[in-house]
Amino acid sequence: MPAPLPFRHIAIEGPIGVGKTSLVNILAKRFRGTRVLEDVDNPFLDDFYKDKRGAAFRCQLFFLLSRYDQQRGIAQRDLFTELVLADYSFPKDKIFAYLTLDDSELLIYNRLFDLLHETVPKPDLVIYLQGSLETLLKRIRKRGRNYEKSISSSYLQELSDAYAHYFYRYDETPLLVVNTNDIDFVNTPAHFDALVEQIRSAQKGTQYYVPLGS
Repeated sequence: MPAPLPFRHIAIEGPIGVGKTSLVNILAKRFRGTRVLEDVDNPFLDDFYKDKRGAAFRCQLFFLLSRYDQQRGIAQRDLFTELVLADYSFPKDKIFAYLTLDDSELLIYNRLFDLLHETVPKPDLVIYLQGSLETLLKRIRKRGRNYEKSISSSYLQELSDAYAHYFYRYDETPLLVVNTNDIDFVNTPAHFDALVEQIRSAQKGTQYYVPLGS
């Protein structure tokens, strides 16, 4: 078994389709980690993508409470002996909320978010995966989820920009920013091994990894 990673709680972030869950899965397999995967079974998600009235607010509150329940579960684990790998971090909920909710909805949302956020554990490391719009669209098409077929290119670009803006100012934990356009860490072992070395060497502050691929 490989030497353990120097972190016990890692959250992997990035826009839809960038490869968050795939990276969690292969890291968990390599290092025998416990996966915490975002529950995408939201009964309001389909209505949201179809732009139905009020669906955004219902969808966002459902996700917020679901993510809170999962994150509180992480707090109950023994992080001294267990590696926990999550395919999202709790603050990501706010990124989506500011894109989709109007001012009156945000007023209610923010009050609830602030109450919940105080009790959510922070990860030891956040890995932010970036990808171009072309890369994201290609990966979304490849996995073929029905509810994602109606995602517009403009919304996906907006989301990518919002992530970039958020992580440009991010300083809550060590942050590793990975450009994924030219690598395939799922199917190319050498790409995955190189990424693992970047994770091992991550320190305080923000580091950037822009691999050239092959």
